[in-house]
Parts: sequence; C-alpha cells; structure tokens
Amino acid sequence: MTVLVLAACGVQADLLERIVGSAIDKAVSNIVTLILCFLNILTPLMWFLLKSNYSRRSKINLLIGVLSMVALGALMFRVERVSGDLVPQFIFRWSASPDQLLSKAVAIPGTENSQADSWTASDSDFPGFLGPLQDASLDLSNLDPDWESHPPRLLWKHDIGAGWSAVATCGDHAVTLEQRGEEELVTCYSIATGNLEWSVAEQTRHVTVLGGVGPRSTPTIRDGCVYSTGATGWLHAINGADGKVLWKKHILKELGTDPDAEAIAVAWGRAGSPLVTSTQVIVPGGGPAANLGKSDRFVSLISFDRTTGAERWRAGSEQISYASPSMVTLGGVDQVLFVCEATVGGFDPQDGRRLWNFPWPGHSNSNASCSQARVISPTKVFLSKGYGTGAAVFDVAQSSDGEWSAHEQWNDKSVLRTKFTNVVLYQEAAFGLSDGILECVRISDGKRLWKGGRYGQGQVLRVGAWLLVVAESGEVVLVETSQKGHRPRGRFQAVEGQTWNNLCLVGNRLLVRNAEEVACWELPFESSSDVKDIPAVDNPPQERGDQTTEGLNNS
Repeated sequence: MTVLVLAACGVQADLLERIVGSAIDKAVSNIVTLILCFLNILTPLMWFLLKSNYSRRSKINLLIGVLSMVALGALMFRVERVSGDLVPQFIFRWSASPDQLLSKAVAIPGTENSQADSWTASDSDFPGFLGPLQDASLDLSNLDPDWESHPPRLLWKHDIGAGWSAVATCGDHAVTLEQRGEEELVTCYSIATGNLEWSVAEQTRHVTVLGGVGPRSTPTIRDGCVYSTGATGWLHAINGADGKVLWKKHILKELGTDPDAEAIAVAWGRAGSPLVTSTQVIVPGGGPAANLGKSDRFVSLISFDRTTGAERWRAGSEQISYASPSMVTLGGVDQVLFVCEATVGGFDPQDGRRLWNFPWPGHSNSNASCSQARVISPTKVFLSKGYGTGAAVFDVAQSSDGEWSAHEQWNDKSVLRTKFTNVVLYQEAAFGLSDGILECVRISDGKRLWKGGRYGQGQVLRVGAWLLVVAESGEVVLVETSQKGHRPRGRFQAVEGQTWNNLCLVGNRLLVRNAEEVACWELPFESSSDVKDIPAVDNPPQERGDQTTEGLNNS
C-alpha cells in the first residue's frame, strides 16, 4: 500500500508540473502537490477505517499508530526555513538557529587602525541596493569570461549573522545588516581582509517561518555616512569612519503603528532600503497607525532630514510593499518612484506630494510586491512581479495643464515573474529570474526571446555584456546577455546554503553573502582602467569561523 501511495504521489506531481507548472507560481505548484500527497495518504487511511472489513481492534491500532507518528514528528521537528518555492527545511525542535550559535566575543585585532582608510566616494563603489544607479548593472567592459583558464579566486570567507541584506561599499569598507541572536546589527567589514571594523546593535529580532530570520534591506552609503533600515523599523544614520550613531528613529513609533498590526500587514519584515538625497533620507512608511483617521491610516513614504533626523514630510496613503524608493526623472520632472502594496506612484521629493499613481495589485501579507519599478524611457515605466503577475510597461505623461496620467502599453502574466528579484535591462531586452528560471524578454512588446536554466529564487547582476547570476543554492554562474538563448560560460560555488541576497561587485572583488556565510572572491578582469583593484593582503585565502562583535556595539 505504501509503495502504491508514493507512486501515485509521484505520478500526480509529475502531471501537475507538466500541465500547469509553467502557468502558475512554482510555490503554488508545490502547495498543490503537497495537498495531493496528503489526499493520497488520507484516502486509503479513511477507506481502511470506515469501509474495510478489518477488525475494530486493527483499525484502532492503526489510528493510534498514525496519530502517534504525527505527534512524535511535531514534537521532534520544526520548520527552520522554507525555500523560495516553499520547500521546507526541518531541524530538531530543540536545535538553535545558526545565528543564535554565533558568539559575541571581540573583533579581529588591529581593525581599529583600518578606519584611517578613506571613506571618500569613488567610481568603483557599490554604495547601496542594486548598485550605484539602483539598476543591478555595472558598465565594466573587461570582465574575463574564460573562467576555465582564469577561475575566480577565494580571498576570504567566514560566518555571518542571519538576514537577506546585501552589501554596500565605500573604499575598502563593506557594510551590511545581520541578525545574531536577539541583536539586529549594522556591521562594517574590511573588503581586503574580511575583518570586522565596527557594528551597531539594536535589541530586536524579526523571524517568520516563510521569510526566515533577520533584516532584509541593504544599507545606503553617502558622503561617508551609512543609512540603514532594519526589519522591525529601526532607521540609523551612522558615521562610517568610526561607527558612531549620528541619529536614529523607530519608524513604527514615528507613525504610531502597533508592532503586532505591522507584523500582520507587512508579514515578512521591512525590506525597503533608504533613498538618500543631498538633504533627505526617504524610507517606506507603513501602518496601520492608530492615531490617524480611517482614510489616512497608512503612510507610503516618510522623509527625514539627513543631518538632524527631523521629520520633513509624509507621503501617500497606501500600505508599503517590499520594494525600495528610487529617485528618477519622468516627463522631465524629478520624482521619487515607489511601488506600494497595490499601486505604483511618483512623489515630489520636496514635499511628498503625490504626482500620479496606477494600480499594481498585491498584498504585503500574501502576493507581495518586491521588484523595483524601472524607468526605461523619459515617459515609460517597466514593472515585474511574481505570484503569477508577470511584467508590464506603462506610459506616464504630464499634460500641458500639469495633470499626470498613466496608461498600460503591454502586460503579460507569463513573463518575468520576478518573485524576490529584479530585472536587468540591456540592449532593448530585460533579463530576470522568472519563477527561478532565467528569462530574456523584449522590452518593446513583452515577447519572450528565451527561457532556460533553473537557478531558484536567486539574484542577477549585469557586468558589461555579462550576467552574474547567484542561484538560490549559493552558486554563481556567468551567463551571456545574448538575446538568442541561455548561454552559461562558467560557474563556482561562492557560499553554501540558501541565498536570496543580492550580489555586490567593487572593483574586481565580488562580495557574496547569505544568512550564514559571507565571502569575497576575486574575479578575473582583462587589464583596464575602469576596474579598481582593492589592495590585497599578504594572507592565503581564509575560511574563518564566527566574526564577533562584543565591545563594538554602539547604540
């Protein structure tokens, strides 16, 4: 009977994948498969208990045995995390999460002296989420694709706290967010050595079964200052040279939002990275706020003075998503472009006045929006999203009387279903992970040009004419930006374990991290003046254990 049930489960799962696997979200397909497996087990069990001619004692013994196994499994195991396609990872219930096992001892000796190194911005910096222009692209022309003859070289690797934050850099300094036990930290490491330079901690912890542990936004660096937003709403402005906090705010307290209400409405933690202008720090707002009227219980964006932290303005009345605000120009007008929970809009950066918006359906506790809106021409906005939504292009225009309007140019639910990731735009094509498969789509009309290569819910970074794809498994793959097919050229295992974090490339150093490891790899470049080489350290490649933080926590 067991063999027959397992065979039936396998056949049905295969049929589901073949029939609807390409038409629906992979996670939904897995849920349906799980339901089918459950029904395949329940049906013969119910037949045995209710319809078979076996003795009552045999039926009771079987029922007790099944219930005992279920109870024992629930007592012994728990779900530590799930993959991007909702495949669970089980661990013993009494086991601690990896971040809770990291010690809090001392930093690597001698790192205090490294702060004399300059925090002055340079052209090779990767100063925030998705890079210098927030477009997951670097126009470096001389990446050497011959990884067989010139393979990437590991410089260092060590443990890191949990979280899905990426890395931002300035000079030799790399900044990220991580969770270690009950502390959420902003941490700064040397790119050359991997040594911890400073950290700033808050006593807070975000964890959900589906979203995992820890912070998920990326710090922004500007003029030697680090700005970061934690998963539970802490906003910090930190002096990069010494790790001293200049000012901090708790966004939920500023808005009067109850944390329990926030946890329900924005179920997977705040993921929006700060937008930093010459005078402001603009971050997603949220809600519901108990002290506001029914019509304005939500705040889409909130702006703080960059120097003092004083509030400048609030904007919008829509719930936030997991996207980040960006500064763009549309119709010749500078504006803040932001994907809210169920709309996309443009806001005046001076006072937060909403210029325009149009529907982009979603819910921040179910079919959430994570991908960035991208400007592809002076009047056009490109959007993509997972959960079966796909991609679209909208025309955004301002009339002579100052009124704004937005009209859909094309919309295709079958392409570029970017669940946790973002597209790369290059030579009239968009490249992205669509439900975990790399896909190339023509921007002008949404036509799919090719689809191939299963990477899971990873991330993509364009470097010149090449794509660096980090798979959910932690493998980095070099792929051509060809519009004629999926053409991988090289690969290496950068980190181990589930990887949803974006890549960071500064000079020829590729920084890769996930919820347990961070590594620095040297990529091969042909000789070029547009590639800055971070000074190397005369040490062999390192694989160290925990980097520790006691004594460096500034709050």
